[in-house]
Amino acid sequence: MIGFYIFIFFVISQRIIELFIAKRNAIWIIKKGGYEVGREHYKFIVILHALFFISLLTEVTLNKPSFANWVIIPFIIFLFAQFGRVWALTSLGPFWNTRIMVLPGAKVIAKGPYRFMRHPNYFIVITEIALLPLIFQAYWTALIFTLCNALILSVRIKAEEQALQEATDYQDVFKKRGRFVPSYEK
Repeated sequence: MIGFYIFIFFVISQRIIELFIAKRNAIWIIKKGGYEVGREHYKFIVILHALFFISLLTEVTLNKPSFANWVIIPFIIFLFAQFGRVWALTSLGPFWNTRIMVLPGAKVIAKGPYRFMRHPNYFIVITEIALLPLIFQAYWTALIFTLCNALILSVRIKAEEQALQEATDYQDVFKKRGRFVPSYEK
């Protein structure tokens, strides 16, 4: 069980560091004339992610799962998702954020994983929320938070895409790319 707590502590620490990066990036975008969109639903994303970790910690602590060979599969996929997370974050550079930050007139970033799909970071978050609990056999957490995450992302992605279409070249750049299904255009 100590390994579980160390692992989850690492993941939570990663998320906290990302919040500091997001805050720094938001300040940069605002100084350049940008603004935030979707502020009304952002608090629900924060609550969802906080409750996700509370639920995961609680379910694993109460159930005390034993190791099963099959958990290696979600663990490996989760590790690949971490590399994808860093790739997405570094590809967007100062434009990456946990909030929807828009800089009018900016050219949309279409490098890194964004060359292949519109929302690789959300794809990674979906993967993490579904698989992290499965690694520790927290089936209720996986099910409930995968569904809740799908609901909140349906609101968030719509708001983000609309804002980017209105203020940037988003539509021109991503018109043929799938949201979560990789495709490539030259």
